[in-house]
Amino acid sequence: MTAPTITYDIYSDESLSNPYPIHEELRSLGSAVWMEPHNAFVLARYTACRDALRNWRVFGSGNGVMMNDPMNAAAGNQLMLCTDGERHSKLRSVVGAPLMTKALDNVRPLIETEATALVDRLVAQGTFDAVREFAQHLPVTIVSELVGLPEAGRERMLPWASAVFNSIGPLNQRGLDSIGKIIEMNEFVSTKCTRDAVKPGGWAEALWDAVDRGDMDPSEPAMQLHNYTGPSLDTTINATSNMIWLFSQNPDQWDLLRRQPELIPNAIDEVLRLESPVQGFSRCTTESVDVDGITLPAGARVLMLYAAANRDERQFADPTVFDIQRVNAGDHLGLGHGRHVCPGAHLARLEMRSLLNSLLSKVARFDLVESSMALNNTMRGLATCTVNVIPA
Repeated sequence: MTAPTITYDIYSDESLSNPYPIHEELRSLGSAVWMEPHNAFVLARYTACRDALRNWRVFGSGNGVMMNDPMNAAAGNQLMLCTDGERHSKLRSVVGAPLMTKALDNVRPLIETEATALVDRLVAQGTFDAVREFAQHLPVTIVSELVGLPEAGRERMLPWASAVFNSIGPLNQRGLDSIGKIIEMNEFVSTKCTRDAVKPGGWAEALWDAVDRGDMDPSEPAMQLHNYTGPSLDTTINATSNMIWLFSQNPDQWDLLRRQPELIPNAIDEVLRLESPVQGFSRCTTESVDVDGITLPAGARVLMLYAAANRDERQFADPTVFDIQRVNAGDHLGLGHGRHVCPGAHLARLEMRSLLNSLLSKVARFDLVESSMALNNTMRGLATCTVNVIPA
């Protein structure tokens, strides 16, 4: 069976500004759709996307996950995101070690204390930007300190992270504009994050310790730092600011959460489902594969559209409704799935949970003043989200 075809650009400004009607159309067309402008297939239905993410041997990451050949070639098999099999497992065991639940228990008090201080300050302030003043604070301050990065250069982390996610899409103008920032970031981690420059006891130093143990080549720590300086920032920042925006639009859900704080973990999953910070990554087929009767040839580029899958009515009842009691909210693909699930998922949830715990007793309602979207080829999030808080 031939895949249905679309001829419009899902990465245009118009499409990124309002992607959900396009996602709905993609789901209606079939489990696999050919995107003519990008010479790639897209999987927008939940089951097709989830099953492909589980099937890493056929839907491989080893040829890159970007929607453009130059960036895939540049990444090679150096980025953990662009590896499979034994190499992926080895890198993940080192890079992901400080991000495991047990390891994070050591930093939980620090994050919770900082979250409480931040909430106290912003509630007293009365009006704040949920992006710049709220969501960015923990990732930029606490996380960069945990990584052990040098002070000089930290102020560039947010532009670098945004550039990385733009480069994961096609080389449109946003993608091209990101190249200079990525070169700058590579220069920083290569020359300023050496063994002697990073702070003792940090996650960066642990990468160098892995070299001493023989678990990593001496050329690798700088490249693996990208796993901390990019994904650990924008994913959490966008999810956290999306969370405040959603509660401002759904005050009944905020009231419910204040009455039943045990719903916090489910509420976080519902935020990640409804407003997925990562819209999707691509894979490359290692062999011919059937997707609900449609044959994808070997060597095909395939975009796994997490955000579309997370609103699939075949999987989620009333998928556009924000419901923190949703029974299967945890089924979402907002942080990926399978072997390549986001290694920072536990950290992101810890940060969001710490902020919510502090907000619940202090805020009766969020009133949205204004908001605007930040256009990015891979991430969906807010550029601004100004809210007034009504104290509890």
